[in-house]
Amino acid sequence: MLDHGQTEPYAAFRTKGLSKIYGEGRSAVHALRGVDLEIGRGEIVVLLGPSGSGKSTLLNILGGLDRASEGDAWFGGQCLTKMSNRELTTYRRNHVGFVFQFYNLMPSLTARENVELVTEIAENPISADEALNVVGLGKRLDHFPAQLSGGEQQRVAIARAVAKQPEVLFCDEPTGALDSTTGRAVLRVLQDVNEKLGTTILIITHAAATAAMADRVINFSDGAIRDVQLNNNPVDAEEIEW
Repeated sequence: MLDHGQTEPYAAFRTKGLSKIYGEGRSAVHALRGVDLEIGRGEIVVLLGPSGSGKSTLLNILGGLDRASEGDAWFGGQCLTKMSNRELTTYRRNHVGFVFQFYNLMPSLTARENVELVTEIAENPISADEALNVVGLGKRLDHFPAQLSGGEQQRVAIARAVAKQPEVLFCDEPTGALDSTTGRAVLRVLQDVNEKLGTTILIITHAAATAAMADRVINFSDGAIRDVQLNNNPVDAEEIEW
């Protein structure tokens, strides 16, 4: 089982020779090709690259949703690639939050009730009200998704993800369905979560300008890392030019 006492000196994530192959023979698709990577705790990391470059495959493996074909991935001192299915379920439940392009909210539930779906099963959650306050929706607790704008619905989805106090938040195109102004507001919320809760945040995006807010930018191409850039002076999300 997971050792919840494992902390420093481990990075948030490390990978070594991480590969993922779908299919066999001539039709095989090499989604990841021997990826070596290290991500520090508390970083905001942006992953850039065209569709099919391997970004989502990497996030799915690091998030415990998929398994590598070869190589290893570690979360802190724990080897994800050697975990059983039950251990991966525990890992996802206790350590990881997910935010996707589409909000996946229950339309018949209020913002508070959507977040409570997570707090009821989490190991050490904050209250739904507190999570919604973190994302600036303290006055919209009892509104249904249909009564909220797209940006507000995405903030509810972020609140739902952070309510269980995950160490890591995986965001796959979190602003893909939003206009630039609303997108900046959502990215500002992610920065707030990082600053207030110390959450490590990985963001997949096609919007290259988002890199300006990251501590680390990873560029993908054809299943491999093309380059990694460190940013010593991340900007506020409101300053990003789309």
